[in-house]
Amino acid sequence: MSLTDAINDQIKSAMKAGDKIRLETLRSIRAGILEFEKSGIDRAMTDDDAFKIINSAAKKRKDAIEQFAAAGREEAAEKERQELAIIMEFLPAQMSEEEVRSAVAQIIAELGASQPGDFGKVMGMATKQLKGKTDGALIQAIAKQILSGS
Repeated sequence: MSLTDAINDQIKSAMKAGDKIRLETLRSIRAGILEFEKSGIDRAMTDDDAFKIINSAAKKRKDAIEQFAAAGREEAAEKERQELAIIMEFLPAQMSEEEVRSAVAQIIAELGASQPGDFGKVMGMATKQLKGKTDGALIQAIAKQILSGS
């Protein structure tokens, strides 16, 4: 079952159940997919394209949560958290911080990186290998920490 089919099925279920937040969230993902399909790219959507759309939606929710929380709008932040939880159902299981630390350390060892100047090489390989499995900010923080020796 394709991502589009799965989302359409879940939209129908959310409509029947009267789950407004789930329905809104799924419709926003479907809107991203439709935007991609109508963008004029002469190819079918790949899994990588779908993950980019979903990751983008997740990032928007994370940013909104931070902004609402900083502004003291806890009710709006909670709604965004609920939407983020729904979006995360469509992403692969996320790696724990320890798993990311281990993977980044292994990449650093493979590249022979030993100083902060090697950060770019490490990030390039790490983001390629860990794409969709963890947050890029976490990879960046761990790589900087390991390379600086702290």
